[in-house]
Amino acid sequence: MEHALSPATLAELRRPRPYPAVSVLTPTHRRERGSGQDPVRLRNALTEARRRLESDPAVTRERRADVEAQLDRALAEVDLTHAEDGLVIFAAPGEHQVWSLARTVPERVVLSDTFLTRNLVSAHAAERPFWVLSLSADRATLWSGGAGRVVEDHSGGFPLAHVREDFDAQRQMRVGDQPSTFRDEGTRHFLREADTAMGAVLRADPRPLYVTGEQAALSLMDEVGTGAARSAVRVRHGGLAHAGPDAVWQAVSPVLEAETRRNAASVVRELTAARGRRAYAAGVDELWQSARDGRVRLLAVEENYRTTVRETGDHLVPAESGDLDARDDIVDEIVERCLETGADVRFVPDGTLGEAHGIACVLRY
Repeated sequence: MEHALSPATLAELRRPRPYPAVSVLTPTHRRERGSGQDPVRLRNALTEARRRLESDPAVTRERRADVEAQLDRALAEVDLTHAEDGLVIFAAPGEHQVWSLARTVPERVVLSDTFLTRNLVSAHAAERPFWVLSLSADRATLWSGGAGRVVEDHSGGFPLAHVREDFDAQRQMRVGDQPSTFRDEGTRHFLREADTAMGAVLRADPRPLYVTGEQAALSLMDEVGTGAARSAVRVRHGGLAHAGPDAVWQAVSPVLEAETRRNAASVVRELTAARGRRAYAAGVDELWQSARDGRVRLLAVEENYRTTVRETGDHLVPAESGDLDARDDIVDEIVERCLETGADVRFVPDGTLGEAHGIACVLRY
């Protein structure tokens, strides 16, 4: 199942497909908490997708058989034992994808000429993805992080290895001359290569970057790096270039928690200032219109804020899930629209926004 949504991947998902491009969305549960209902919901959603395919006169028999086969292949790839909060299946003639999301999604089946991507976009933004580059004298490892986990990533040719011809591990252990490995020209060249490779990764998929390593490695990267390393947050912790994901997560999580607190405080300050100069809006109805007009400069959303509405003329009014024309993922729609118009989207802990009740923004004008 897919987790990481890069700009290139999103562009590929959004391109037009031969009709029908089927999007199947269903909420899931982590571990044992309510997970017994997940297989039933998934089967029901796929049954509904097949029913829609069979009843649609615009879908030929051959194309229906192709898409149904893709749905079967997608189902075989679903691993509900490692489910998160939402599951999205895309199927079209000749292709399928399965996405696991760390944000809940509404139950939905959509047939169109494009895949429904707004829930992926919102989940990706809420996950606050980041990179971790772990350095040692002989290895540079890249980790993709977000939503309580890191996984090793092989973008940019990582992991990179540096083999020293005169390396003597036993002597190093006896005399403790590890710092000297960061003084030779080969190691300098190796870390410069790692910085260049990391720069290419950031250009393709910009995210906050955290660099881990012993102080000697971090200092040398500061000296030889020209781009990526200069804007990174340093985490003084050696051994992670050869470690597993759990160790990396334990090392960076305190830094991430502090960053979350600083981010929330910064958002509150910006919203307060915007209120004073009448550049503030809150609530999905007011925000939806501002998002459509491209007026939002900063959007703040509490992490678990969801609401269901329906459209009446130019306004959104509260609705119950399942009502005719109800829109269960209006928050995701607003997030996607704001990102498309260049807004800075920040997810903050629940309760941060106070009387704004979950969603607020700073307007451009």
